Amino acid sequence: MNPFASAQEISSAVRSGAVTASEIIKATLDRIESLNPKLVCFTRVLDEAAMQAATEIDRLIAEGKNPGPLAGVPFGVKDLFDVEGLTTTAGSAILQDAPPATSDAIVVDRLRKAGAIPVGTLNMDEFAYGFATVNQHTGTTHNPHDLARLAGGSSGGSAAAVAAGLVPVALGSDTNGSVRVPASLCGIFGLRPTHGVLPVEGTFAFVDRLDTVGPFSRSVADARLAFEVMSGASTDDPAPAQIRAGLLSGWFQKKGQAAAFDAARRVFDMLDGTEEVDLPLAEAGRSAAFLLTASEGGHRHLENLKKRLMDFDAATRDRLIAGALLSEKVIADAETMADRSINELIGLLDTFDVLIAPSTPSVAPEIAAGLIELDGEFVSARANLGLYTQPLSLAGVPILSVPVKRPGQLPIGVQLVAARGREALLFDVAERLSEAGVVSADPPAQFAEVA
Repeated sequence: MNPFASAQEISSAVRSGAVTASEIIKATLDRIESLNPKLVCFTRVLDEAAMQAATEIDRLIAEGKNPGPLAGVPFGVKDLFDVEGLTTTAGSAILQDAPPATSDAIVVDRLRKAGAIPVGTLNMDEFAYGFATVNQHTGTTHNPHDLARLAGGSSGGSAAAVAAGLVPVALGSDTNGSVRVPASLCGIFGLRPTHGVLPVEGTFAFVDRLDTVGPFSRSVADARLAFEVMSGASTDDPAPAQIRAGLLSGWFQKKGQAAAFDAARRVFDMLDGTEEVDLPLAEAGRSAAFLLTASEGGHRHLENLKKRLMDFDAATRDRLIAGALLSEKVIADAETMADRSINELIGLLDTFDVLIAPSTPSVAPEIAAGLIELDGEFVSARANLGLYTQPLSLAGVPILSVPVKRPGQLPIGVQLVAARGREALLFDVAERLSEAGVVSADPPAQFAEVA
């Protein structure tokens, strides 16, 4: 099959007998073997286990049994999800010798029970602390649209694997933008669900109050299906005919490049939006999220910082140390500002069905430079790619990053933000945008030609 076939197309073909799960998985493993050295998406490939799972799917079909809605669909998991029999490294050398997981993370188990087959673990920033997927232990993941550019992070391996047609679906995690940033830079769909809707049991925690897990895909339909399987909930609740869309202004229309603002405006216009709205506390909310993340992360890793300091990735280590040293007064002030920021965003979502903002301030930066130009100033890409995602994370609302169609140009995404529990609305809005040709996960030219 076409390596860019959707999960739904693959499952339908497998269940109908048009192709076997074994053939799908063999082709997937061959493609990973061929392309992963260029991309550095996968850290481990589960060749034998994946083929065994495919054989079992084929047996169920031959016996006339239902193999599940994702029968034979290959997927990858960010290496902070437990996979039975594997050590969960979270991108760190410190965990390389930890005992292997005794069971799958809950969401991995649910995907398996729906017939999907895990084919490997995916690269990430160490301990999910970064927006780049530059990891001194496991390497740098490259953007499939331009191998000289970043894939984003911390779920960069997941996003790049989906964008390059290695797998149709992959799992990532999002604390402050770790799904939305790489989805934007790699030109695919990435969902940060309502906080707590998808179980995080069996994942390596970073910041409990912010951690979410979610899928990457090349279509809205696949994102919806993966979410339904992992949540056990239907998303049949239809969106209203007329969407009340608000374009976030202020902080979300500053510092970024024209491509980011133009993309958000296109989505806003397609939804017949008429009102721009400000979140005056967005910058303060971003600062609060930054401080609370640093503090919780620093204290989570404090014992290893004391005992194994030089085993950390240098970039991760320094930020964790700084976080662990933050005073109680600073954290108390951050908590106060976080509450005010949350209330401000929730209040806006009482008025609007969907809020619209850029996902990233720029297209993917060059790896070698490590910088992006914002307002005429060159600043760290790693520190600033989450400029527009961080202020929205605290409220625990669902956010879907959608890739705006830009033929012949590097991809960039737009965030669709809704009230808690309204994932169905986000999927419906994204479907409308897709049908209108405004959003599309177009294959990278250099990998579309490699069948």
